[in-house]
Amino acid sequence: MSVCPDYRAFGENLRALRKNKLRQTQEQFASYVLMDRSYISGLERGHRNPTLEIIVRLAQGLGVHPSELLKPLPQAPAMTAAESLG
Repeated sequence: MSVCPDYRAFGENLRALRKNKLRQTQEQFASYVLMDRSYISGLERGHRNPTLEIIVRLAQGLGVHPSELLKPLPQAPAMTAAESLG
């Protein structure tokens, strides 16, 4: 199943903030924000489409502005024609 790049970015941002800022497992964080662990897992894998209400609740649980969860992933630099030819 192909994952929308925006959902993937949201999920990676959520996972990074949960692990690096809170140092919590999915189970701990899910309990803290009153959600199911499987829902958090689906969000982090980019397989769920959260509502604005969910995004705000997650951001509050993480202690960040909701925009932190919506940041796009950095783009890999494009290869030049010479680089692609080896």
